[in-house]
Amino acid sequence: MEQISALIASLSESETLAMSQRSNELKAKGVDVINLSLGEPDFFTPKHIKDAAKKAIDDNFSFYTPVPGYLSLREAICKKLQRENNLEYKPNQIICSNGAKQAVCNSLLAVVEAGSEVIIPAPCWVSYIEIVKLTRGIPVVIRTTIEQDFKITPQQLEEAITDKTRAIILCSPSNPTGSIYSKEELEGLAKVLEKHPNIVIISDEIYEHINYIGKHQSIAQFPYLQNRTVIVNGVSKAYAMTGWRLGWMAAPLWIVKAASKLQGQYTSCCSSIAQKAAEAAYTGDNSCVENMRKVFERRRDLIVEWASQVKGFKINKPQGAFYLFPECSYYLGTAYNGRKIETSTDLAMYLLEEGHVACVGGDAFNSPHNIRFSYATSDENIIEAMKRVKVALDKLK
Repeated sequence: MEQISALIASLSESETLAMSQRSNELKAKGVDVINLSLGEPDFFTPKHIKDAAKKAIDDNFSFYTPVPGYLSLREAICKKLQRENNLEYKPNQIICSNGAKQAVCNSLLAVVEAGSEVIIPAPCWVSYIEIVKLTRGIPVVIRTTIEQDFKITPQQLEEAITDKTRAIILCSPSNPTGSIYSKEELEGLAKVLEKHPNIVIISDEIYEHINYIGKHQSIAQFPYLQNRTVIVNGVSKAYAMTGWRLGWMAAPLWIVKAASKLQGQYTSCCSSIAQKAAEAAYTGDNSCVENMRKVFERRRDLIVEWASQVKGFKINKPQGAFYLFPECSYYLGTAYNGRKIETSTDLAMYLLEEGHVACVGGDAFNSPHNIRFSYATSDENIIEAMKRVKVALDKLK
């Protein structure tokens, strides 16, 4: 008898991966699809990082590492945190994992009990709610609008907190909106959280270096929250290393010990070669990071310019990451050739099949009136994709 657990049955498929798969299936049939669905830099991993990985293979770094990662890598991460963020951590407060996604999962599984509540500002990354389900916790979603630049207010946070609240997940720069919390905005949230000492703050900062407005701000900078804040980061976005699967958390020792116990049982260490590559990323020439950031900023300006010409789209100018998240409710309830657009997911499927542009419906991000375009692609693809989107949407009545 084929019967999966109720827990797994309750999980949703990752819509970003699903849309990319559908895009690839159409491409395999010869359809010219422009894929703006995946959050993945289109750059190659910088040469000095690849060279370090090759050297690690030649030097026989092919054995299990400590569960939290090589000491040399954790020391490099501590130096990065001090140098770039003015934050002091010791190597025993760092644990490296198989991507930042596992770091998020580790931190939630380490602190959330069944029935505990986890606050998640929306729009939110597709996996946050599903990971909370894995903990048997209860996601509490705070909805935001494009008018507030998709950022929660201290009042909204205060109203969402109950005696069951155990954690909050913050993501800045944000996937899917590209919004960034300023130091003043973070301080407003921090003052609320200061009054609730049992709440753990999970700060997803994987897009830290793709920032178009200046210095990155972390909520961990407020001393009164440091003993319960988890910084999640990694090399995927900043160094174009998505496939290397190397993320990490910097956290209070009590959380790191719990996460290390957990990781030791279900994946053990992450790739030894990826660790040596990540070490080179953090200790080597970082001009590659700024070069890629400049390209993403140019592409941001380009997609905003072209998407602003699409009738019915309401646009905010992203401050970071590489996503545009237009409000598209103008098209909900329209139809073409008997095909009705009821949801943002319907709209994304229509744009894929009619316009041959892959994007992701906002339903996946708990924001049903939006769609997400990734502009981690060439200028030519961005321009052609927006032309196709405009033509396809003009057909809806």
